[in-house]
Amino acid sequence: MPEKKHKAHVAKEKKEVVTRLKKLINDYNVVAAVDVENLPAKQLLNMRTQLRGKAYLLMSKKRLISIALDEAGKEGLSELKKHLRGMPALLFSNDNPFTLFKLLKKNKSPAPIKAGQTAPKDIVVKAGGTGFAPGPVIGELGAFGIKAGVEGGKVAVKEDKVVAKEGEQVSAKLAALLQRLDIQPMEIGLNLVAAFENGDVLTKDVLDIDEDAFMAKLKGAASDAYLLTIGIGFPVKENINALLSKAHMEAVALADSQSIITKENLGRILGKAEAQAAALKSKI
Repeated sequence: MPEKKHKAHVAKEKKEVVTRLKKLINDYNVVAAVDVENLPAKQLLNMRTQLRGKAYLLMSKKRLISIALDEAGKEGLSELKKHLRGMPALLFSNDNPFTLFKLLKKNKSPAPIKAGQTAPKDIVVKAGGTGFAPGPVIGELGAFGIKAGVEGGKVAVKEDKVVAKEGEQVSAKLAALLQRLDIQPMEIGLNLVAAFENGDVLTKDVLDIDEDAFMAKLKGAASDAYLLTIGIGFPVKENINALLSKAHMEAVALADSQSIITKENLGRILGKAEAQAAALKSKI
């Protein structure tokens, strides 16, 4: 009998968690799937502080989160289940997903990779000095296909080398070598995997925008559009002065070429006629 009571108590707690998740889902415009795996408690506390007033984080078991996503009643929300990974949690906010992703990315810090962890991206040992004196380290580098030699009495890497591709598990030896080389491929922070807003699920690769590159493309598109309106003579408030100036110059050129007298070109046309008369007189 005591065992049955215990099970009922656990079931009740799970239902309460699902109910709480569903309420939060319906209270906020944006629901994001985040992975808090390998995030130390201190950094997690710092992130909660950074998010205060902007977003609310709730961790739970993957199965309970999945149930809440299915039962919340928002069309398309169930697609977010595909992006629950590692140690999943849900992040709730009324900011747009791009602003939220930028905030989380800004608050990440680099960290060394540990044995058994998977590479979050291609890990590259770049060419250049290492600061190590010649010795066994050359062999250690060579074990991973890293070409090294001695320059100025110190070991130097000759060319860039990818030592682990994205998604590959890192061995203890490679993790130790990367730490000695002060290469920190991991990032400590909340890893936003995907976000749901207005029926759409936006993945990390969509949300991770290079703002400088985006602005350059946007300016280029605006410039091309402006030049197009000038070229076809399509008037808008941004180009009206340029179009009027262009039309004026073309009208002046036409009047000059056809000897159409206006108050602006009278002097030029008379000068042209005088020159032509002088040329004719010289021939006669």
